[in-house]
Amino acid sequence: MKDKASKPEQQQHLPVKRVALLGPESCGKSYLAEYLAGHFQTAFVEEYGRTYCERFGMDLTELDFAHIAGGQLYREDEMAKQANRILFCDTDLIVTQVWSEIYFNGVCQPWISWASRQRHYDHFFLLKPDIPWVNDGLREYEAKREWMFDRLQEVLESRNLPFTIIGGTFEARNRKAVEVVDGLLGQTHTD
Repeated sequence: MKDKASKPEQQQHLPVKRVALLGPESCGKSYLAEYLAGHFQTAFVEEYGRTYCERFGMDLTELDFAHIAGGQLYREDEMAKQANRILFCDTDLIVTQVWSEIYFNGVCQPWISWASRQRHYDHFFLLKPDIPWVNDGLREYEAKREWMFDRLQEVLESRNLPFTIIGGTFEARNRKAVEVVDGLLGQTHTD
């Protein structure tokens, strides 16, 4: 009992860094988030939009996007309580915003864009669509992968957010991401 009671108190004193993984469909975000969480012995946040679409289907309305955005934020906050110094987020609200633009001809609910600006991440990984697209039953926008990558990069750059483009083989992606995260965590030890 003593260990469980002291854990939340310890986490209040040790801020958790957050890294969000962005990219188009089938670019390896889920794989890399899970890999990094295992490598750094911490938690990761699964993409809530995938869970939502598996349950309710792909015929999405603006209300569905509101549910997806809120669910993603809630999951992140819950998993941050379990994280060990760093939390890996398999997507964020920038991705939700860009998906909304795809679904609704360039339009996204203003509160989703606003909420994505309020959420702080220490770093972003933007994954290139340079691995084969895999149709898993939910994916349907293979032809928009390059456009989505470019749009995500445009948003990151316009907001001056810290990001690293990750591409190449899975091994190369893993190495590059670990190198960047090592640097982020190294900064936490400089007192």
